[in-house]
Amino acid sequence: MKSLNELMEQVKARDDFSSAGMVLCHNGVVRKTSRDGRRVSGLSVTVDWDKLVEVVAAQKLRRGIVEILVDINEDQDLEVGDDVMYLVVAGDVRETVIEVLSDTLNQIKKTVTSKTEYFLDDQA
Repeated sequence: MKSLNELMEQVKARDDFSSAGMVLCHNGVVRKTSRDGRRVSGLSVTVDWDKLVEVVAAQKLRRGIVEILVDINEDQDLEVGDDVMYLVVAGDVRETVIEVLSDTLNQIKKTVTSKTEYFLDDQA
């Protein structure tokens, strides 16, 4: 998985980066409790990479967007505090970038990734 700094460097290296007025980054991490309150020991993520390409391509067509980069930590057991996903959106103005980051993130979570959480109660 690339670092967030590497993704930012990639965005800033674009010839059209001067059109960007904002870069917004999401850094998803493994938290210690699940949404239902159970204690988490870790998780694993699977990714539909073809679907990810579709989602990102569609979002890049939105007016004002300069770049969208995503990197997901797949195929390993992640522990609490580990990075799961980086999402970087560069665009013209704040309202556009915030909306596109939110929409892209929600689509990725709904249609691209699936996660398996491991719980402390499940361990012997």
